[in-house]
Amino acid sequence: MFDFLSKYDDPSVLGAFWVTIQLTVFSAIGSLIWGTLLAAMRVSPVPLMRGFGTAYVNVVRNIPLTVIIVFTSLGLADIFGVTMGAPDDFELKYFRLAVLGLVAYTAAFVCEAIRSGINTVPVGQAEAARAIGLSFSQVLRFVVLPQAFRSVIGPLANVLIALTKNTTVAAAIGVAEAALLMKEMIENEAQTLLIGAVFAFGFVVLTLPTGLILGWLSKRLAVKR
Repeated sequence: MFDFLSKYDDPSVLGAFWVTIQLTVFSAIGSLIWGTLLAAMRVSPVPLMRGFGTAYVNVVRNIPLTVIIVFTSLGLADIFGVTMGAPDDFELKYFRLAVLGLVAYTAAFVCEAIRSGINTVPVGQAEAARAIGLSFSQVLRFVVLPQAFRSVIGPLANVLIALTKNTTVAAAIGVAEAALLMKEMIENEAQTLLIGAVFAFGFVVLTLPTGLILGWLSKRLAVKR
């Protein structure tokens, strides 16, 4: 029944899901960093930074991810010649471009999740921190963000799960992840339902433990008010 799996050694099913995991991990790290910076901009006292953060989030959230991923390929790579440090390695170049597109898109949702956490921190704590001489960045680092992150583990888990599923869009620019292999298998094999079930199960294995673990952490680390 599963003979079709043995026909695909390059990449194998496990190899394709490994690429999916790598896309998820690198994109999650980049999105968390960029999303946190965007959230800091959105609550910044500097109007220009607030305006940039607000404009970025509102624009990027309303652009389809496929458009962003294709732009990183056709726009950055083909038109502007961006090689992402791998001019001769096409697989690595487009993998990095896919990560860049996923980070640019997902960071907008990470930003809003973190901003909602920032809004849960009592204003009096920030005012007290400023009263003892802390700068805006120090207030964020030492007072606001530690509490904000603890209160938004659940929403960030949802963003991470969505990111894992969104990695399938990278197939649009030829990144050899799970969705691209599934498409190839469906085109060449007659077991469409079985192939779909195998890949659906693979994504459940990736996302379900993530949701359960981060859900447990959310309850364990929740800020008691």
